[in-house]
Amino acid sequence: MYVERAVTTVTLGDRAISRIGLGTNRLRHTPEHVAFVRAAVNAGVRMIDTAHLYTQGESETTIGAALSPVPDGCIVATKGGYGGPGRGRPEVLRQEIHESLARLRSERIELYYLHRVDPETPIEESLGTIKEFVERGHVAHVGISEVTVAQIDEARRVLPIAAVQNNYSLAERKHDAVVDYCASAGIAFVPFFPMKGADGPRVRAIAARHDATPAQIALAWLLRRSPVMLPIPGTLSTAHLEENLSAMSIALSDDEFEALQ
Repeated sequence: MYVERAVTTVTLGDRAISRIGLGTNRLRHTPEHVAFVRAAVNAGVRMIDTAHLYTQGESETTIGAALSPVPDGCIVATKGGYGGPGRGRPEVLRQEIHESLARLRSERIELYYLHRVDPETPIEESLGTIKEFVERGHVAHVGISEVTVAQIDEARRVLPIAAVQNNYSLAERKHDAVVDYCASAGIAFVPFFPMKGADGPRVRAIAARHDATPAQIALAWLLRRSPVMLPIPGTLSTAHLEENLSAMSIALSDDEFEALQ
C-alpha cells in the first residue's frame, strides 16, 4: 500500500490544483446556489465536480451561470454515460456532451468522465466518442469512473486518462489497488462519498486530539493515503466548505494513520 504525507496540490492533466474540491450533486439553479459556487471558488476550491444527470441538469446550469468563463486555475469536471446498458453508446454520449457544453456555457470542458462503463458498449467505443471531442478542442482531459485496474489499462490504450473517480473512503476500501495504480501512473484519484466511515469511534478520538471534526479527519486520512488523492465532498454550506478545505492543514501522525487503516 502506497502511503505518503499529504501535500497541498495534485496534478491533473497539465496543471496542479488544490487537493479538496466540491461535489455538486444537490446543486439547484437558484440565485443562492449560484452565489454559493462563486463563494466556493473565492474560498479556494479549484475543482468543481458535476455530471449531466445531477439534479436533472440544474447542477451544470448553475455552475455555468456562476462561472462563465471559468476562472483561471479552476477546473470544472462533468460526466456522461450513466444509467445502465446502452448509455455509453456514441449517440448518447455525443448528445450529453453537447448538452453539458451548453449548460456550462463553455466551448470546452476541462475534464470529462465516462460516468460508468456500459456493459453493452465496449469501453474503447465509448472513449473513442469522447476522443472526438478532445480532437475538436471541446474536451481538454478525460476521466473514467467506477473502474478496475484492468479497465484503466483498456482506457489508456484509447487515450490518456487524467483522473479516475471511484467510491473510496475510510469505510470503503475495495479500490485500494486502483488508488495505488493511479499513484504509480500519475493519475488523479477522485474519491466520491469520501466521508463514509467518519462516524467511527477511532475517528472521533483522533478528531478530539486535533480539535477537528470527524469529517475533517476522514478527509485528512484520504490526503495522507495517496499523493494523487483529490476528494470532492459535497456541501451547500459555505461554513462546511471552509471546514472541509481546512482539513488540508491537518497532519496525522503515523500512528493515527495506521489506527484508521
